[in-house]
Amino acid sequence: MHIEITSQGFPMTSALRTYASRRLQPSLGLARDCARRVRVILSDQNGPRGGLDKRCRIAISVAGAPTLVIDDVQADMYSAIDRASGRALRTWRAACPAAVVTVAATAREPSAEEASSAEE
Repeated sequence: MHIEITSQGFPMTSALRTYASRRLQPSLGLARDCARRVRVILSDQNGPRGGLDKRCRIAISVAGAPTLVIDDVQADMYSAIDRASGRALRTWRAACPAAVVTVAATAREPSAEEASSAEE
């Protein structure tokens, strides 16, 4: 799976790229089984005028299905990333239930036998 993070209307900083990447990891981790490409576009609609104009758009290309697009606009880019990544996770769970089963299986509590062998 190819992940691309770009910006439009402002220069991308390494801090913002790192934040977006780390915040999206839970959502993108689910997508790795079915997704071919994930594209994240961060944009500033109004430039220096400010306002509710920071957009985070996440497009997940899924093999054999329409592209999932999640779009969120906030006054702060970090808030837009947070909200869009949360929505991406919920959208992905609805679109690819098999991924949810995989995550649930890996997130289960260890059995008593597994826990005791880990302590040794």
